[in-house]
Amino acid sequence: MGMKGKVALGAVVGIVVIGAVSVAAGGDGDGGGSEGKGSSASQRQSGGAEDTAKETGKKAEKKAAFAGDGDHQVGSDIKPGTYRTTGNTDDMCYWERAKDASGDADSLLANDNVTGSSYVTVKATDKLFKSSGCKDWEAVDPKAAGTPATHMSGKGGMFKVGVDVAPGTYKSTGNTDDMCYWERAKDAEHSLESIAANNNVTGTAVVTIGAKDAYFKTTGCQDWKKTG
Repeated sequence: MGMKGKVALGAVVGIVVIGAVSVAAGGDGDGGGSEGKGSSASQRQSGGAEDTAKETGKKAEKKAAFAGDGDHQVGSDIKPGTYRTTGNTDDMCYWERAKDASGDADSLLANDNVTGSSYVTVKATDKLFKSSGCKDWEAVDPKAAGTPATHMSGKGGMFKVGVDVAPGTYKSTGNTDDMCYWERAKDAEHSLESIAANNNVTGTAVVTIGAKDAYFKTTGCQDWKKTG
């Protein structure tokens, strides 16, 4: 595991495809996060007995796009696009988008420490993508569809709206010490402009995830259940 690098670019403490399997939106996910209050898809089912028979012994394996540890040059080592990592624990996964390889603070475009799952869009103008202590990254199919859940782990990290989790109003109760952070996001670039809304909560948290939201991020919260 690599040491965590720079803190995330967000403004306030908050914390943060493939077309194969959706993030487990239920209670077994672990939470995501770093700092920044400013900081999928269901497996396709066979159509009938014949298709099922054909698929026997041919289980598709998710293929990693690149490793969860290392510096990756955009354009040569990895292609621009959206990627996802899942199954991270204890906030030990750190990633960073950078505009050059100098390592200077001003080269940082976006970053995060992750528990659970995270989606990140690497742009063609990015020069370097750094990843340390993360599970392998998988490419996200932009056309992937899923059966979105109506509940999710409050520590599950980042969920794709309409694929991992259904739009609607959700409630999380029993949160303590302002440690529950949620965020509605417009995209997976993780800039301040990506944030549609966010909050740190003690007690009961209620949020409406819109159908036009791209992602929902949750960390340090009790589990969420759809109420409307």
